Amino acid sequence: MDFKRITEKDSNYNNLEVKSILELLENIHVEDLIAVKAVSNSLPQIKNLISKLENKLKNNGRLFYIGAGTSGRLGVLDASECPPTFGTDPEKVVGVIAGGNKALSKSIENAEDDGDRGWEDLNKYNVGSKDFVIGITASGTTTYVVEAIKKCVENNILTGCITSNPNSPVANHCDFPIEINVGPEFLTGSSRMKSGTAQKLILNMITTVSMIRLGRVKGNKMIDMQLTNKKLNERAVKILMGELGVDKKKASDLLSKHKSVRTVLNNFNEK
Repeated sequence: MDFKRITEKDSNYNNLEVKSILELLENIHVEDLIAVKAVSNSLPQIKNLISKLENKLKNNGRLFYIGAGTSGRLGVLDASECPPTFGTDPEKVVGVIAGGNKALSKSIENAEDDGDRGWEDLNKYNVGSKDFVIGITASGTTTYVVEAIKKCVENNILTGCITSNPNSPVANHCDFPIEINVGPEFLTGSSRMKSGTAQKLILNMITTVSMIRLGRVKGNKMIDMQLTNKKLNERAVKILMGELGVDKKKASDLLSKHKSVRTVLNNFNEK
């Protein structure tokens, strides 16, 4: 199959500057729905990746996301949500972005063209064969990501990718590609839109399903969440009330004593 830069194709919409606000919103929404449908078409690929990732995580491996620009920021975002949501060590899921932390709030777009830097950035974490690395690049051609993935394969590190251009270089070099054909962007070439939306949905799937499989969820509750604010403490109390059949005061007392929903559930023997 020939490689086509779908992410660079002309938008299906024209004369945007003369459309009304409502017309623009309706058209963007139509395209967003296409992105969601594209993710559903990629579920078998997502399943295959998670199946292998789960084994790595269960055997003390780590998950690394690597990307540039919007893709890199989304990877860092998903990684940063894992400790508060699932109580994981901050080093369990790591987001690596071209240009480093400065690129999270400021565009450093030329950083994506450095073919050596991606591997160098991964090596700061002593990445190895126990780990799993996922390259995130809508175009599938980002040098920073593609070259890092190639080096991972050379070093016997399992790899995956999330890309909006099927049969792209990154997909051809990684072990478990996730290819989402969202079609041309509403704004020609603006892959922060549909491609970014699809990436976010898939990242949510990867970490949420993996953490469920690792036992960090009971029923449908986040029993390992970090109790860092009032809202989360109130949520924890409600979980304990439901799971243990106790009143609010009892649940609050148990939580104050043990500081963790999981610990309370594992140690509860009080009447």
